[in-house]
Amino acid sequence: VQLQASGGGLVRPGSSLRLSCVVSGLQLEAYSIGWFRQAPGEDREGVACMGRVDDTTFYANSVKGRFTISRDNAKNTAYLQMNDLRPEDTHIYYCAVRYTGYCGGPENYEYWGQGTQVTVSS
Repeated sequence: VQLQASGGGLVRPGSSLRLSCVVSGLQLEAYSIGWFRQAPGEDREGVACMGRVDDTTFYANSVKGRFTISRDNAKNTAYLQMNDLRPEDTHIYYCAVRYTGYCGGPENYEYWGQGTQVTVSS
């Protein structure tokens, strides 16, 4: 199983980015998806997640209304659309999947991507 995250970069405040997570080795439609982020010295925090059964979504308060999680099961790919980016969104972003359960903390996820750096700076 491999998860390949991409789409990060250096952008100015107010800009948008779309992160992608291409999954191989499993059928993404059977898994719940999570996006997490982490800065040096900080714990990994959940940003958004999408359930496998009915695509129910959950967002951290800090990104609600600005970020949107989605999936394309035909492409076995998950996305995180990030709008109105702020300097505090600067983190390494990770995608992850879990087969059982819905959302939850990072300890609940079985497979992880390698992370993609997002830097928001003027």
